[in-house]
Amino acid sequence: MTVEAKEEPEGQVNGREGPDAEVRAAAAEGCEAPEALEAAADEGAAGDEADAAPSVEEQLRDELSATRGRLLRALADLDNQRKRMDRERRQLRTSHVSDPLREFLNVADNLDRALEARASADDFRAGVEMIRRQMTDLLRRFDVEPVESLNAAFDPNLHDAVAREESPDVDLPTVVQELQKGYTMGSTLLRAAMVRVAMPAPEAPLPDGTETPDGAGAESDAAAGGC
Repeated sequence: MTVEAKEEPEGQVNGREGPDAEVRAAAAEGCEAPEALEAAADEGAAGDEADAAPSVEEQLRDELSATRGRLLRALADLDNQRKRMDRERRQLRTSHVSDPLREFLNVADNLDRALEARASADDFRAGVEMIRRQMTDLLRRFDVEPVESLNAAFDPNLHDAVAREESPDVDLPTVVQELQKGYTMGSTLLRAAMVRVAMPAPEAPLPDGTETPDGAGAESDAAAGGC
């Protein structure tokens, strides 16, 4: 007896549905295969991470905002430091000049008394001379000394020449008149003296053909012989 082989329906093996049939069935029911589900889950997670991570533009914007804040704080600190230094400089200057100014108030008081006094010209002059000595002593107390100028050699570090003249009586630039007194405090020049300076007169050239004065030729010959 011949046994005919019974054909299995497509997708069935030994009366059971094969894996292809399961996949087709899952697709028919709107389900996805496990691999497809895992791929979809991975894509969803990657999308969530992309949404959560800040973009490059947002990072640059945050860095710019932080840098701007640091710059504003640095500028504010610099301005506060400048104001503090100016305030300390004013306080230091005031403390340094307060004592001398306090002493000079006595000189100003004596000048006022001299102006208010009804005295003769000689008495008034004597009073002014007394006040002048008082002021000179006070200047010395603060190490202030006048610059010696009259008949002294001209020193550009101490003298301010406002006029000059030629003189045969000087061999080097010499102060012949003091127009305004100069002062030093220790080694510091407070004010240069305003002076008039005499310059040595230039020697007049001898005219051509004029004989050398007596003795000059001998000196020239001696100098030449020594060469």
